[in-house]
Amino acid sequence: MPCHDTHEDRCHRHSDNQLRDLSIRFWVSLALSIPLLFLSMGDMIPPLQGLGSWPTPTLNAWIQAVLATPVVSWGGSLFFKAGWQSLIKRTFNMFTLISLGTGAAYGYSLVAILFPEAFPESFKNAGGHGHVYFESAAVIITLILLGQVLETRAHTKTGQALRALMDQTPKTALRIEPGGDQTIPLHAVQQGDTLRVQPGSKVPVDGTILEGSSDIDESMISGEPMPVGKKPQDPVTGGTLNQHGTFIMRAEKVGSDMLLSQIIDLVKNAQQSKAPIQKTADRVSGIFVPAVMIAALLTFLIWALWGSEPRLSHGLINAVAVLIIACPCALGLATPVSIMVGVGRGAQNGVLIKDAEALEILGNITTLVVDKTGTLTEGKPRLIDIIPQANHSQETLLQQAASLESASEHPLAAAILDAAHKKNLTLKTVQSFQAHPGKGISGELNGKKVFLGTIAFLETQGITITQETEEQINTLNAASKTTVLLAEEGSFLGILAIADPIKASTPKAIQGLHALGLRIIMVTGDNRYTAKAIGEELHIDDIKAEVQPEDKHAIVQSIQEQGERVAMAGDGINDAPALAQADVGIAMGTGTDVAIESAAVTLLQGDLRSIEKAIRLSRKTLSNIRQNLFFAFIYNGLGIPIAAGVLYPHFGILLSPMIASAAMSLSSLSVIGNALRLKRVSL
Repeated sequence: MPCHDTHEDRCHRHSDNQLRDLSIRFWVSLALSIPLLFLSMGDMIPPLQGLGSWPTPTLNAWIQAVLATPVVSWGGSLFFKAGWQSLIKRTFNMFTLISLGTGAAYGYSLVAILFPEAFPESFKNAGGHGHVYFESAAVIITLILLGQVLETRAHTKTGQALRALMDQTPKTALRIEPGGDQTIPLHAVQQGDTLRVQPGSKVPVDGTILEGSSDIDESMISGEPMPVGKKPQDPVTGGTLNQHGTFIMRAEKVGSDMLLSQIIDLVKNAQQSKAPIQKTADRVSGIFVPAVMIAALLTFLIWALWGSEPRLSHGLINAVAVLIIACPCALGLATPVSIMVGVGRGAQNGVLIKDAEALEILGNITTLVVDKTGTLTEGKPRLIDIIPQANHSQETLLQQAASLESASEHPLAAAILDAAHKKNLTLKTVQSFQAHPGKGISGELNGKKVFLGTIAFLETQGITITQETEEQINTLNAASKTTVLLAEEGSFLGILAIADPIKASTPKAIQGLHALGLRIIMVTGDNRYTAKAIGEELHIDDIKAEVQPEDKHAIVQSIQEQGERVAMAGDGINDAPALAQADVGIAMGTGTDVAIESAAVTLLQGDLRSIEKAIRLSRKTLSNIRQNLFFAFIYNGLGIPIAAGVLYPHFGILLSPMIASAAMSLSSLSVIGNALRLKRVSL
């Protein structure tokens, strides 16, 4: 039985608090960075000409310092801690580069206004002090905070899948005691207790029926829309819905032993065990950071030993200039801008992507595991065939069956009634209606007794079923259709065949996914004959039928152990563990909340063709990010030698504030412009 106030709840609260803290840091940093940008770059924007030196260059620099200090010291404190840890552990990443770059930009700028006499004249601006880079430090930290907010929000949402699963269990159970039935909390149910389950209520725990019979909706576990008839000695599963009839059951598995509890554990473990992808920027930073640090050190040593006077001043300033020009303003934009544009492009095409990690992995998947019901098929029973006996028309057969089903709440009734409605048939009034759980229904139409149900049910009512009819039924069942038989006072009238039809878009979607080089595996809880019929029709590469929820999870895991990158597409509660275990979980927007929360990608239309679009989008976004990283690093890479002073011996050129600002602005504009191209890509 799922716990209701334990470690998971504390984790959810911690995650919520973390998201709240990051959001506050971001909004405060953004509010301070916007005026800071205007003050620092006003001279570069024609309508704001003169703002960059308002009211005086020196006072302008001090106002920038006041605005930037809380952004750097408070807003960016998390990144400086992470950067320091990466230096200690020698595991260089984005935070190392960000903390070094923003720290150098802020520190350099502060020294420039506090000790202007320490700077050679060539490094001073109109205010008589060194150029300041407060806006670079603040804007980078604000951008990184935005990325952290988006990532934390995505991780916070994953916990909602567990909470949705916990809500599937009823809060109470009806225990039979010598003094009468007593309502007790679910956690008070003990193994061996005798429980009464009434129509319309959920089965409280796993157990076995002792008395009574009913139809139970087990779609939560099996994913199949057809209810299952239950009679004494049949097992029932906690969380499934009792549709008809009251029955008495014996509690056999309670608490953590329940199947639903095991599904919850599988989802939780899969979510916790999934390691975050090492971002491309981190991999590049692992090489770039040491290179920048070595370049800065060599710059200082060369200037201090062989440079022009004052040697130490030139050496220190040029070394810091190397760190400033390496400050990853464009690098901070490279990934998040492409991701935001890519996610927006996906939403326009009905593909909701929760986080950058999912968008990155999608382009690299090699195997797609799909559920059958609701994913390949419509997930809703429909009347497919009407086969009347001689002297009876299809309309007459459908009219009588629909009239009888109008008094029923069975899922198959909806399919028959829907077919009658589409043909505009007038239904007759039913008298003496009676439901026979797991067997069929009966009633009187025009004064005659009518029966609708299974072969066994009709035979108990004295109806003779011929061998030819049985062969017809076997053929229909082999084609993944469920059959119900109609009879009237000893006379067999005909067969109605109901099935969950394949979505019209599915065949073309499978072709498109195969064209992308994906291996497709269908995993379903349905019987092997139905699964085989659908799998062969759609040319599925591999078929695994009669699979339990925990088996779906294990199948995905085993494929991953073979070195494959696996995406899982499903729509039911029974798919949740596999969706969480997969490298990318893909939920149908028409599916359950639990499946949607467990998945990283949701297809709004429930159309598999959207997966093909999502994969194409992922591949193009990844390509765009790599291009952005190239732009970001190439400008920094070209600027570093200039900052180090390689042009000084021959041309007398040192890095000026104008060159540094232009390089940063140009690299950032290149990255943004390139990312915006994703808005126009065809999927």
